[in-house]
Amino acid sequence: MTPTTMRSKILFTILALGITAALHAQSPAVITVDAAHPGAPIPSIMFGVFFEDINFGADGGLYPELIKNRSFEFDEPLTGWKVVLPYTQTGGIGLSPGEISIHTDAPLNVNNPHYLRATALAPGYGFYNSGFRGIGVKEGAEYRFSAWVRTSGPASIRATISDGATGAIGAGHEIGTGTLTGFNGTWKRYETIIRATATSAHAQFNIFLDQKGSVDLDMVSLFPVDTWKHRPNGLRKDLVQLLADMHPGFMRFPGGCIVEGRVLANRYRWKTTVGDITERKTIINRWNDEFDHRPTPDYFQSFGLGFYEYFQLAEDIGASPLPILNCGMACQFNSSETAKIEEIHEYIQDALDLIEFANGPVDTPWGKIRAQMGHPAPFNLKMIGVGNEQWGPRYIDRYKLFNEAIKSSHPEIKLIVPAGPSPSGQQFDEMWANWRNLHPDIVDEHYYMSPQWFLDNSNRYDNYDRSGPKIFAGEYAAQSTGAAVSPKNRNNWQTALSEAAFMTGLERNADVVAMASYAPLFAHIDAWQWTPDAIWLDNLRSYGTTDYYVQKIFANNIGTRVVPSTPHAEAGLYTVASVDDRTHELIITAVNVSAETRATQIQLTGITPNGSAKVTTLGTSDLTAENSLDHPTDVAPESSTLAVSSTTIQAQLRPNSVTVFRIPVK
Repeated sequence: MTPTTMRSKILFTILALGITAALHAQSPAVITVDAAHPGAPIPSIMFGVFFEDINFGADGGLYPELIKNRSFEFDEPLTGWKVVLPYTQTGGIGLSPGEISIHTDAPLNVNNPHYLRATALAPGYGFYNSGFRGIGVKEGAEYRFSAWVRTSGPASIRATISDGATGAIGAGHEIGTGTLTGFNGTWKRYETIIRATATSAHAQFNIFLDQKGSVDLDMVSLFPVDTWKHRPNGLRKDLVQLLADMHPGFMRFPGGCIVEGRVLANRYRWKTTVGDITERKTIINRWNDEFDHRPTPDYFQSFGLGFYEYFQLAEDIGASPLPILNCGMACQFNSSETAKIEEIHEYIQDALDLIEFANGPVDTPWGKIRAQMGHPAPFNLKMIGVGNEQWGPRYIDRYKLFNEAIKSSHPEIKLIVPAGPSPSGQQFDEMWANWRNLHPDIVDEHYYMSPQWFLDNSNRYDNYDRSGPKIFAGEYAAQSTGAAVSPKNRNNWQTALSEAAFMTGLERNADVVAMASYAPLFAHIDAWQWTPDAIWLDNLRSYGTTDYYVQKIFANNIGTRVVPSTPHAEAGLYTVASVDDRTHELIITAVNVSAETRATQIQLTGITPNGSAKVTTLGTSDLTAENSLDHPTDVAPESSTLAVSSTTIQAQLRPNSVTVFRIPVK
């Protein structure tokens, strides 16, 4: 072969390979949907939300009380409250001397034994509360200032809101004021409305005594008037709206590790969180100093957001309630303290009483309390979680007792049990060996793993035993650093996209996977312990992360039955399809994790399109993209339509995107 001939053949080969590669690149990806053979029903509660009081998610977050330590029941009873030396500003008046102190004689009630005594030695004595990393107020908004007061001295208590949060009485500008009067010498609640004249995210709440004498104060509160559904003691509107917009199928509460406590004495006891708000026992939050990187010594639980409010919230957003109860074991990552078997009856009775509180007639003891709180109708509780991330024979022994007691009196209640803290490994395998023999209703699996793990495990449930227990993907979130509990983890589009790919496998295996929820839900920008999180907030604003929008797009586009589709996961394309018998639509979700636009051909069999498709697209070519308080919708769903005239549909999938097609069908 001559050099010229050789060069010609090489050139021809290169050109041929180039043409082949070009043709391959131009050939569309093919998604096939076989609606003639519908598969398993999809649980109506498939995608839900998981709330835990972490990251100031309750006090300082969803529960919008603006006063920190309003009942003086923190371990250090004056936490959040300060008195300062007399302060004079130019043209101002110096503050008068006095003192504040904590007392326990003749308290408001036995569950709330501490109260504050303020003594003015001359008119004008003042002190202040710093709130939850400041106090957020909006111009024109109204706030209810209330307190339980006992005094035979000063005739009035004056409160002001000042901007700037300088930590000094009289500093900053007064942007709201109100007065309490009419005291009768015994404990009584008084209230007034304060209207803010300016907006401040880090304001300060000041209290003044304008006459000499002493005043006893408890349950000092500054609460937005404009709450969710305008309820007194209600929830923060913008945060509930973000949840309602998801249309979650269920709401798991009050959390995971928060249920266990670091020791049993600090466990979550639902009975102390219902009834009169003044009698709910404040306890330290178990996330208080869990992490060296984010210590929060002022993190406590007031339980203004208690089990009644959780049930009410679930009902408001159309979610099935899923309470998690302590099983007689503290967190096994901490003390692993375990109640004796002979003491477990107390924990089991808590579960039985909770069922009565949620579902019982109004003439039962706990049903009566629910009715007295304002909800005579039952909450329609159908499931309970027994413990959180427990593992080992100690848990199995206790679960058996729970199962026997609850199923004998309430066979309609499904019980959810853990598979340990990880998605694989010795603890996971040992727990599943037990569950295959004991046949619980639902097993809770958790995964805080790298984005690549989520991509690799989109087919995790394809080969699970179809006759075994159902799966609850109870806590999951892609960790951008690859390691859980790293303060460097981000809520970026790479994490969200990988979760979307994984969720196609959850929905596709709806005959095995009963429920799924991202975790954690909320995080305060100035007071977080754990990241990533679905929704971030400060004292005035909030936003949904890229991960939030993935959860929303799946929850809002779930059908009633799975239909076979391909590919499941091939060359960076992940798909799932379902039919919605309620709306007569075929729903196709396609997740493109490649960096290129993909021409796509959707081929339908067994079903006839009946009009243009509604298309929802979520994505960006920048995998590091994030939303923020200042740019809350940089990555958010976009809506469009696609003409559909036959069973072969041509579409374009954007790079790094989630696309949902809702196709009307006959």
